[in-house]
Amino acid sequence: MLLTAAIDSKSLGNKQLFTGLNLTIGNDEKVAIIGRNGAGKTTLLRMLTGEDADFTGTILRRHGARIVATRQEHHELGDQSIITYILHNLPEYERLQAIIDTYPDTMGDDMRKITTYSEALERFARLDYYTVEDRVRKSLIAYQLVPDHAMQSLSGGQKRFVELVRIEHSAADLALIDEPTNHMDYVAKAAFLEWFAGVKHAVVVITHDRDLLRKVSRIIEIKDYTAVNFPGNYDAYLRQNTARTANELAEYETTQRRIENVKKQIQAARAKKAGASAGGGKNNPFVIIENRLLKELAGLQAQERPSFWIDQESATTLKPQMSESYEKHKARTIHIRRLPGHERQRELITLDSVTVGYGTPLFAPLSCRILTGDRIRLVGRNGAGKTTLVRTITDAANGQSAPTLLGGTIHCDTRLRINTYEQEIADQLLPMTLAQAIEHLYGMYGLPASNEQIMRALSEYLFDPYEDRDQLVRHLSGGQKARLQLIKLFANDPNLIILDEPTNHLDLPSIEELEAALEQYQGALLYISHDSYLAARLGGGTIPIGSNST
Repeated sequence: MLLTAAIDSKSLGNKQLFTGLNLTIGNDEKVAIIGRNGAGKTTLLRMLTGEDADFTGTILRRHGARIVATRQEHHELGDQSIITYILHNLPEYERLQAIIDTYPDTMGDDMRKITTYSEALERFARLDYYTVEDRVRKSLIAYQLVPDHAMQSLSGGQKRFVELVRIEHSAADLALIDEPTNHMDYVAKAAFLEWFAGVKHAVVVITHDRDLLRKVSRIIEIKDYTAVNFPGNYDAYLRQNTARTANELAEYETTQRRIENVKKQIQAARAKKAGASAGGGKNNPFVIIENRLLKELAGLQAQERPSFWIDQESATTLKPQMSESYEKHKARTIHIRRLPGHERQRELITLDSVTVGYGTPLFAPLSCRILTGDRIRLVGRNGAGKTTLVRTITDAANGQSAPTLLGGTIHCDTRLRINTYEQEIADQLLPMTLAQAIEHLYGMYGLPASNEQIMRALSEYLFDPYEDRDQLVRHLSGGQKARLQLIKLFANDPNLIILDEPTNHLDLPSIEELEAALEQYQGALLYISHDSYLAARLGGGTIPIGSNST
């Protein structure tokens, strides 16, 4: 085994994350870690790397194993280039390269140095580092990164791609990667999936990307404070999870029926003990029965209620009685109020020879119409202009000046009501508390925002109304920020919704809830997504953006 973890207890503040969590990672395994937002997936990854040692339990790593992980922070890099950063952070590269470069001029007849030099040459070759710079440069191009650009000039998303390239060429025994495909375009995602499928060492990824989940050999679900193993890929997980959840439901229902039965027996014992000849003394047989039943009841009620979730397609195959039980007990998902139907079909937006950019057009003139009920997917590489086009359309729809509109015209119907789901939370929301942000978003649409309505919105989108309302938006997790975006998206009654990578940071149940809501939505959808499952479910037409689009 490369790694074995036995976590007796782990908490963050007052929140319990893990109790009795055990997992192992073997040689060459491709493992995905999934779980609801806030279950502790990223914390677990930091524990496996050794960054977080504040827990009770043990984590054992195979002696000599090279374990690498994506970094979240990149401080004090100065003007260091991307290629230099990656090469200098490959295991042993900098040390070996220094020996190879300097020893020939200094070692002379020193046998110790000659031996060290020879071993460095052999080790450098074994790690396949003689051609690594060329291979790294090629990988960077797949992610649209210029190898000689400075690290400090990159966006957060670009630094994520740099980390993936570093991991790819680290000659590791185990790579730990957090949400690798978020914000990838279709070319970069294809390149990553190809690497993932062909890599010979063990990889553990935190992901809810179903395209990636189909490539793994095992899925570990963080659920109910522990880790549940599911051998196989995503399709196998769905089958096993359905069977497992059905069994857990049956056991839970049996336990609930036993609890009710024991309560009735306790009441009966209490009624009988009062009339027994021994009165209420300790020798009264009904006192003994009552105490035994009370002990059993306490044990039954102390059992944790499992979290029940089955994907929507598998849920349709359940038998009627099991289906009824599942609907009664299933885990909470975000609750999106189903949007009402809209008036007759109309032309909501017309683009006539539109070009957008920042001084220079990002793509050739584009003409199209968006009608009520349309589903249109924008496809293109990162930087091709998809997000810029979306922002330009939004500015025009809101009657604002659109400095990114370089040519052509955008005509919007007078009754157009447009909402957007963007990749990043608006800067103005970051210093607000969650409750203040919701009040602000409601105010944008002229909607009432009483304390009761804010609390209901928090609950419907899986926030704790009392504990989370005073959290600063800037301190929310990626999944929490995504759910705040959904509150904004569905707050009023739009007849056009624009989505920019909406499944990033959402867990599987929330992705399905979003897909179900969008599927029933009768307005128009304009969306950017490289999630093939979402695209297949929403359907509609495709508009390629940029010369490299397909």
